[in-house]
Amino acid sequence: MTATAQVAPDPQGTSTPRRLDSLTGLRFYAALLVFLFHTAIFVNPVDLTGPGINPFADPDIAQWYGRIFSNGGFVGVSFFFVLSGFVLSWSAKPSSSTLAFIRRRVVKIFPTHVVTWGLVMLLFAAGVTNWKSWLSNLLLVHAWFPDFQISQSVNTPSWSLCSELLFYLSLPLIIRPIRRMSVPGLWLSAGAMFLGLIAFQLIAMAFLSTRNSGITPVGDVQFWWGYLFPVGRMFEFVFGALLAQIVLAGKWFRIHPIAAVGFMVFGYVATYFVPPQFSFNVTTLIPIGVMLATFADADRRGAPTGLRGRVAVWLGNVSFGFYMCQTVSVFYLLYATGGGTFDVPVAILVLLGLFAASLFGGWCLYRFVETPMMRRWGRARNTPKPQLTPEKV
Repeated sequence: MTATAQVAPDPQGTSTPRRLDSLTGLRFYAALLVFLFHTAIFVNPVDLTGPGINPFADPDIAQWYGRIFSNGGFVGVSFFFVLSGFVLSWSAKPSSSTLAFIRRRVVKIFPTHVVTWGLVMLLFAAGVTNWKSWLSNLLLVHAWFPDFQISQSVNTPSWSLCSELLFYLSLPLIIRPIRRMSVPGLWLSAGAMFLGLIAFQLIAMAFLSTRNSGITPVGDVQFWWGYLFPVGRMFEFVFGALLAQIVLAGKWFRIHPIAAVGFMVFGYVATYFVPPQFSFNVTTLIPIGVMLATFADADRRGAPTGLRGRVAVWLGNVSFGFYMCQTVSVFYLLYATGGGTFDVPVAILVLLGLFAASLFGGWCLYRFVETPMMRRWGRARNTPKPQLTPEKV
């Protein structure tokens, strides 16, 4: 997850390709939603029998905080998946080989994954995780298993990287057909992705077991199918890839960025009024797509967005590490310090401390792991240094 992307030339004939700095800025807020979700839960994945994560002693405030952000993780992750499709479609070069593309993507995510995996194993997971779980997690195939002991093992946020790997392997197969589509074909295909996602969730609701362990809002197998299973997340990835081509063709609607953010807020609120299975990604797919396409179109035209400043870009740079380190910076930190609940002022200070620890961890991963690895292995030798593609998570 880096700051800028080298993009295809503007189809309207501008002389200089534009960078998607605004999408980089947006990425941090998606990661922040995941952080707020993690700090709002009432259990601690490190120790389910100990104190929870939610720091508020007042039960009404704790319930309020937990309720507001209970769907934040779902929305943040869905944003990352649509963003991956959008940015990779936007920046894909016909001259780039499949192997070179996959190498860059693997170098981008695996070093950070391995470092956080090793840290979590060292701190607490090695003694409580069987070899099938830790090995599948290390190889980033654990989300393919419906068993929570595997899919949610070791560094919990890493499950989303299983979907990202599937996206990377799939892009070379889908990008050529997408590029050959007419604009009406792109719109129809994007609609098909939305309908396909609805159908995928309806399968879970109609045919999969509703047996619930108490830690998911639906049946455990339904949750795996609708949220963790990488195949189901392909709809979001392809949806984003299709929207990118629409924007590149200059056929996106002229929408003010503030209006797009307002639509996104509306979509988030709507997740609380639909069946839980639809709150994972169906309800917010279109609002996320509208927001990404609107900000990307503004970047293409050079219109102001308020998200291309140095601070916004820096936050976007560290957002991948910020996301990946939260098992340590939130779950383990509270476990190691005894956790507990506090009066409102102290609870707010605790949240700020957890945020600072996560941000510092994210910066360390970006500065000392992701950046040097991308410089060393992310490009072919004896070739000009390219701009890096932003991507999530």
